[in-house]
Amino acid sequence: MLTHLHITDFTLVDQLDLELDKGLTTITGETGAGKSIMLDALGLAMGDRTDADKIRPGCKKADIHASFDISALDYAQKWLAEHELADGDDCILRRVITAEGRSRAFINGQTVTLNQLRSLGEMLINIHSQHEHQSLLDSKTHQRLLDAFGGLRPLAKQVKDTYRNWHAANSQLEGIKNQNEDLNARFQLLHYQVEELDQLSLEPGELEQLEREQRRLANAETINGNCSHVLSLCSDDEGLQDRLNHGLQLLVALQEKPEALQEAEGLLHNALIHIQEAQSELDRYLNSQEQDESRLTEVEQRLSTIYEIARKHRIAPDKLAQLHQNLSAELGKLQSGDDQVGELEQQLQETLKIYQQLSAELSQQRQFASARLTKAVNDRLAQLAMNNAKLSIALHTNDTPTSSGNESAELLISTNPGQAAKPLVKIASGGELSRVSLAIQVVTAQTSTTPTLVFDEVDVGIGGTTGDEVGKLLRELGSNAQVLCVTHLAQVASKGRQHLLVSKASNPKTGTLSSVKSLTKQEKVAEIARMMGGDIDSKRSLAHAKEMLSTA
Repeated sequence: MLTHLHITDFTLVDQLDLELDKGLTTITGETGAGKSIMLDALGLAMGDRTDADKIRPGCKKADIHASFDISALDYAQKWLAEHELADGDDCILRRVITAEGRSRAFINGQTVTLNQLRSLGEMLINIHSQHEHQSLLDSKTHQRLLDAFGGLRPLAKQVKDTYRNWHAANSQLEGIKNQNEDLNARFQLLHYQVEELDQLSLEPGELEQLEREQRRLANAETINGNCSHVLSLCSDDEGLQDRLNHGLQLLVALQEKPEALQEAEGLLHNALIHIQEAQSELDRYLNSQEQDESRLTEVEQRLSTIYEIARKHRIAPDKLAQLHQNLSAELGKLQSGDDQVGELEQQLQETLKIYQQLSAELSQQRQFASARLTKAVNDRLAQLAMNNAKLSIALHTNDTPTSSGNESAELLISTNPGQAAKPLVKIASGGELSRVSLAIQVVTAQTSTTPTLVFDEVDVGIGGTTGDEVGKLLRELGSNAQVLCVTHLAQVASKGRQHLLVSKASNPKTGTLSSVKSLTKQEKVAEIARMMGGDIDSKRSLAHAKEMLSTA
């Protein structure tokens, strides 16, 4: 639901911070006060197109933030996660419009395109105003509404998934038929490449081991020569060992040596031991190493073969194992063209049969659901002073398989007796369309996925008891969704859980400004009294307003 709206320098608003409640929120104010400004700002936060004229005169930019609680909206959270825009249970949509006419869009602080902003916005809020954001004018919405109302989403998803399987198999079959030569050529190439890699039979870690061994074998002569030289330095006549022995004997022969010489004698003794140990290690290493020129040749030939095959495939040698696995997997999927065509044709027939069975069942269920939906909506329309209006649902048969089944649904309306039913988009009156939308939304509220619904001019041209019915329906709708409604009827305004008042003021310094405030209980009484045409200072008017609120 929409939890907070922040507006800066937009049309007649310098700054607005508004907290929104659950349920029904009514928005009222004098004519011309700017009651629709908040809805216009919301529309921009949802991705509507705009221009620099929307910026408050004298300002450089307009800035709008709309904050939503999406903790219960799995589909919105999934969309955000898929686009790497998720930020917990809260979601902030932001729109900035500059005086130069440029526009920037943000979701959770990250720059996005208008299409992305619009896609997410449609999941969060539905604005029912004249000729704008009316999702009911999109026939795709009609199909979703009907399936949701009839509890047919699981079956519709089965039909969609089966269609996708059929379509994929059909596309693959056509591709094979049209490109059989290319397929067979690819098969032959893969067969040769995999066979060559099979013969190479590169073991895990073998490349690294061979490279280490090659470096060691190539340097063996140098290593052995240096080791022999070091050994001779230690063991030859007058070598390190003889010289240390002689020095040690000289110190040992001294009587009553000072402590410093005793320390020197010990160090020489230890040095002699270390040299002897080093000699032993050098002897052991040289005795274990035999220069094997044949092994070096063998290792270098093996490495040359590996490098050559890697160059052929234009990859690093250490990627050969993964390439072998990938090519083998692809080869395993490929068969001769004729065999694959036969398998796919059989798969296509089986999938089409399942699709037809599921689609036939879905068609039957849609017939039942459309009858129930139209009756329920027409009953609501009668409550809204549209007794002559009749909603109907046309199920247009599709000539070929589609993801939606055998038919596409379209809502039609006839607003006058004897008038042929027409698509909703043909309705001229925005007020009528708003009331039709309200009736449909109330009926389908239990299955609607849009958490926030906004109605503008839903009560145009009505009053009295009909206005009271509109208020009741909006309040009923508010029990299942957040509802914002701009209204001029006291009967509707009295039903709101939250009441927002829009007012306009002018002064020489700031010019004309609109403001919005959430009314207290006492302020709401005064506003209802004003809307009924009474004197807000009259006890009688205030008593009448209190009575209306108490019975709301």
